[in-house]
Amino acid sequence: MKKYSLEIKWGIIFAISSLVWVYFEKVMGWHDELIAQQLIYTNLFAIVAIAIFVLALKEKRKKDLGGKMSWKQGFIGGIIISIVVAILTPLTQYIGSMWIAPDFFPNIISYMVETGKMTQAGAENYFNLKSYMIQGTFGALTMGVVTSAVVALFLKKQ
Repeated sequence: MKKYSLEIKWGIIFAISSLVWVYFEKVMGWHDELIAQQLIYTNLFAIVAIAIFVLALKEKRKKDLGGKMSWKQGFIGGIIISIVVAILTPLTQYIGSMWIAPDFFPNIISYMVETGKMTQAGAENYFNLKSYMIQGTFGALTMGVVTSAVVALFLKKQ
């Protein structure tokens, strides 16, 4: 575990930042009166996610790798962070959905049905805690691998 302590630390930072983002969305009104904007503005979290990976891999290069890092070393470090995030995703989804924004699912379901974008059954099937836990876990792995590959490419230093 000590070998991966930096990756675990940054995975936890990522998870906490995702909870802060959910709170930010709620405060901005994107979970109730401005719910239509949530579908667009939630994607801004990608900026935060990329920044976290950049900071994490910079620290990895400096502290664990003596200032040098190959693409492969950075990529593997990023994948480990992604795995930590994926493991924590069900917990962060639960906290976000049950404690921070408990009205999000009913509100987004109503919005999708009222605007004719989805049927009631389709919206209920897609917008629920179990679905978001699954989507979030696989999304963390997928986007984490892609982000790791790109960030490691820019941060490699021989």
